[in-house]
Amino acid sequence: MAGTEKKPFLLEFEKPLAELQQRIDQIRELAEESSVDISSQILQLETKYVQLRDEIFSSLTPAQQLQLARHPRRPSTLDYIQAICDEWIELHGDRRGKDDPALVGGVGRLAGIPVVLLGHQKGRDTKDNVARNFGMAAPGGYRKAMRLMEHANRFGMPILTFIDTPGAWAGLEAEELGQGEAIAYNLREMFRLEVPIICTVIGEGGSGGALGIGVSDRLMMFEHAVYYVASPEACASILWKNAMKVAKPEEIAKINAQAAEVLKITAKDLKNLGILDQILPEPLGGAHADSVRAAQVLKEAILKNLHQLQLLPSTELRSLRYAKFRQMGVFNE
Repeated sequence: MAGTEKKPFLLEFEKPLAELQQRIDQIRELAEESSVDISSQILQLETKYVQLRDEIFSSLTPAQQLQLARHPRRPSTLDYIQAICDEWIELHGDRRGKDDPALVGGVGRLAGIPVVLLGHQKGRDTKDNVARNFGMAAPGGYRKAMRLMEHANRFGMPILTFIDTPGAWAGLEAEELGQGEAIAYNLREMFRLEVPIICTVIGEGGSGGALGIGVSDRLMMFEHAVYYVASPEACASILWKNAMKVAKPEEIAKINAQAAEVLKITAKDLKNLGILDQILPEPLGGAHADSVRAAQVLKEAILKNLHQLQLLPSTELRSLRYAKFRQMGVFNE
């Protein structure tokens, strides 16, 4: 899985932890070479490390959580599917001539339950990211997703979706192929499906690209995932366009951080707003720090919600899904 890669990738706020860990390793090596017992000093440093890690990850800003959500080592859709499923067969094609690698899907068994799983797929390295268009799906991807969801509906299989995209592909070809129509069609059709739908934001949930597979009976988010109508960078460039033109790099970073704050993009913010149903706790250091544990948390949450939703008749399931979305937002006359 993504969290098992050895090559380190440090975010700015993680560097004090890395420096302290390096110091502990150096002292341990010196102690072994000189045969001097300094176990008490090492224990003190390790305790300090744990305290510092707890302090950092318990007070992350929205901008820092955004960095975690975009972490290149963060587990992807395929990582989670392979970790939680007993069986998994990927299916390809939208039956209209396209197969988008930025949005993957197929059939599998979860604790013996036949399910359809699909989600955005970012690359594991630069070459893979380019091949998968950085998880930004084209119209063919959303049409493939809808084909799989219709298959699930036909055979009474619950649908599990995993959201992790900066947004739908906004290229000229995507618009020519009907990007807006493909997403809008999915939004409409997902409301009529008669099987349970559980969506999980595993990393970055960006705009309509996320919503194209985001209509659900249960919406879950990992603790450090983000979900937004526009990225903080896009928001900042719209609201503070003139300021961004003359700003220095450090000033731009502050403006982007301010946008991340006011957009309310974190799981905690969305839970308070009534949009999110459940926050999934992450291992200390983020999901990439212990991807096996993150997958266990995800599997347990999915099964718990699935067992509850499977008790409901299809008519009630659809009515509750509709009511859930109608209750979102505040309107002023």
